[in-house]
Amino acid sequence: MKTSTSLSLRLIPLALLTLDLGGCKHKADAPKSSPQEAGYVTVHPHPLKTSTSLPGRTGAFEQAPVRPQVGGVILQRTFEQGTDVKKGQLLYVINPAPFKAAYDQAKAQLLHAQAAAISIKAQLDRYRPLAAAHAVSSQEYDNTLSSAKQAEADIAQAKANVESAAVNLDWTQVRSPIDGRIGRMLVTPGTLVTAGQTTEIATVTRLDPIYVDVNLATTDMLRLRRELASGKLEKVSGEAAAIQLTLEDGSHYDKPGQLRLTEVTVDPATGTMIVRAEFPNPDHLLMPGMYVQAEIAEGIDPNAITIPQPALQRDNKGEPFVYVIDQDNKIANRSVQLDRALGGDWVVLDGLKDGDRVVVEGLQKVHPGAVVKPVEKTADNQPAHAG
Repeated sequence: MKTSTSLSLRLIPLALLTLDLGGCKHKADAPKSSPQEAGYVTVHPHPLKTSTSLPGRTGAFEQAPVRPQVGGVILQRTFEQGTDVKKGQLLYVINPAPFKAAYDQAKAQLLHAQAAAISIKAQLDRYRPLAAAHAVSSQEYDNTLSSAKQAEADIAQAKANVESAAVNLDWTQVRSPIDGRIGRMLVTPGTLVTAGQTTEIATVTRLDPIYVDVNLATTDMLRLRRELASGKLEKVSGEAAAIQLTLEDGSHYDKPGQLRLTEVTVDPATGTMIVRAEFPNPDHLLMPGMYVQAEIAEGIDPNAITIPQPALQRDNKGEPFVYVIDQDNKIANRSVQLDRALGGDWVVLDGLKDGDRVVVEGLQKVHPGAVVKPVEKTADNQPAHAG
């Protein structure tokens, strides 16, 4: 019994040693975890057509709200709604009768003043040699001279009254102040209007040419001015840049316009400014108030480098960077300098070179120094494995 117990105690360490060796062998034979897959694109310099797209709205080149200058009842409307009118064309007729009477009365007062002046002037002519000979008193001569001057003033006042009455009579014929297209009729014959009322009775709008006001960030303004000065931007009509329009339905306006980078104030709240472009509009396709997309072509960059927008990362300071895969399939952090976003890509000014492999997928699972399994993303978005 004692011998059996002693033998068992000697066998226990051997069993434990055997179990420990088996465990070590099991750990040594465990397979290593495979590297994390990382989708990438290879960047190459390539020609890139660059442009700046700006939202904007159309505005009238000239717009004239027509308001009556004299009060009265409208007797007649002489225009067709929605048609083109010329400057000076008759639009409405206001009852001229009271203004014609005032004009006739002013003319009569002028004739009366002129008649009185003739009598006084004749008397002054007779008194002049008599006063020199002391045949009439100086006081009497001075009174006659004063009456003659007053008669001249009366004539001048009467002439001014005639001119004022003539203006009021002329204003009873309401005419278009500019060339343009007149809108709908806002008042009908029989309506009583007043001089200087705030409500217009018609609106005439000049549609050709037409303005387009676009919002431009100050950074874009500085870049476009540099490109305009260097000759990179196409110029039209002196120092204006060529600009194209896309309409609300997605169609392209076939006539180019000109953008003048002459604004001098910036909205401090938004960091933008409103810049005005001018477009020919002979067919009146563009109308004030339309939303449009303006595009400024900036030429072709022959050696542009672009990356998909998902590849871009930013550090805790907001600085842009990307992950690249080096020749040992390790992840490296690369700071980049950006130009702008075009479509689904970022245009990179600095930080990348021809042949760099930029990570675009699996970004959440990689970190600098990690070894990854590169998976190239081709143009059709199908993965092609690379070693």
